[in-house]
Amino acid sequence: MTFIVNSLLDTDLYKITMHAAIYINLPNAEAVFGYTNRTPSMQLNKAALDWLRTQIDHLGSLRFTPSDIDYLRTELPFLPEKYLEFIKDFKLRPAEQVKLLNVDKPEEFGLEVTGKWVDVTLYEIPLLSLISEAYFRYVDTNWTNEGQLEKARQKGAKLLANGCAFSEFGTRRRRSLETQRLVMKGLCQAAKEADNGELFLGTSNVMFAREFGVKPIGTVGHEWMMGIAAVTQDYKNANKLAMDYWLNTMGTANAGLALTDTFGTDAFLRAFVPPYSDHYVGVRQDSGSPLDYTDKISHHYLEVLKLPKFSKVICYSDSLNVDKCIEYKKKADSCGMRASFGIGTNLTNDFEGSSPLNIVIKLKSMNGNPAIKISDNLGKNMGDPSTVARVKKELGYVEKEWAEGDEAHRW
Repeated sequence: MTFIVNSLLDTDLYKITMHAAIYINLPNAEAVFGYTNRTPSMQLNKAALDWLRTQIDHLGSLRFTPSDIDYLRTELPFLPEKYLEFIKDFKLRPAEQVKLLNVDKPEEFGLEVTGKWVDVTLYEIPLLSLISEAYFRYVDTNWTNEGQLEKARQKGAKLLANGCAFSEFGTRRRRSLETQRLVMKGLCQAAKEADNGELFLGTSNVMFAREFGVKPIGTVGHEWMMGIAAVTQDYKNANKLAMDYWLNTMGTANAGLALTDTFGTDAFLRAFVPPYSDHYVGVRQDSGSPLDYTDKISHHYLEVLKLPKFSKVICYSDSLNVDKCIEYKKKADSCGMRASFGIGTNLTNDFEGSSPLNIVIKLKSMNGNPAIKISDNLGKNMGDPSTVARVKKELGYVEKEWAEGDEAHRW
């Protein structure tokens, strides 16, 4: 059998940086992750599950090689040396950490990952990419990669022609490993052919960043704030504490982008004042209306904090395509914000007549406490309903609907 994931760097950069932050700040926290298929009509079959089990077992044989660690040390010099020493002996143990549920009933298939947070956080991206690949190997098989390179090249060319700075964010829901490699080739070709090719910022996939000689891009995921809030049970201060731990690990010069919507952007902005707002280069938008979000963030930066126009970035990353990027850039320009874009599924799983899966693996609990995500629209609320209701009340959260928030029909 050919194994798909053959490097621990075949993951998103933010998993590596979060791994470091977890190790430095919360090395003994216990985590449970759960799998959700938001497209339940798209089910794995027995052949897909048999293949998936073997691929997951293979993850236990992977290690960070000396060349992997040298690459991380060179590309990400802000990673603590203590962390780089730690991962020399790091390994996943899927036999004891990953539990496949209902494998004899594919329509009820589930997955749970359990262990110390620092031991299991790196499962998320390889598991998602393998589940997606399993589906498109054994269930929806009426497709080929023919034309994918050129399609990616054309998308990259159009983005660059419209002045859009963008990164490839498509690992977790890629059609296949080979599809993502073709997409990267096409985007690099577009960047080479364009006068402003530097606006292709890179990829979230650390392995492909190294392979193609581009920058690995990314900072933090919802998991970071969810985990800290669940451990401390202090939702009013969770965003602030998450930033404190992050800056303690990476240093203030490497804060990157702040993710605002884990418990609603309004709650985040109450904590996002100097010095935090000075350290972070900008924010990432991942739920709700991107246009309304742009107005809100622009007002916060320019009117509340009195910062100069175009001094901060909004990175849009929620179910993007090329035309949406162009629209949101115009909006950001009009609001005095610099725009960048993290484009995932529309690059690595765009096949006519064959929809991608919408699957996630999220924290379910930390140290036995429920972990939740509230987000900026109801469609992305996640976790124990009673905890969600309690935290919404604590934070004064206002319910919002978003017309494109139906997670079952996201793309």
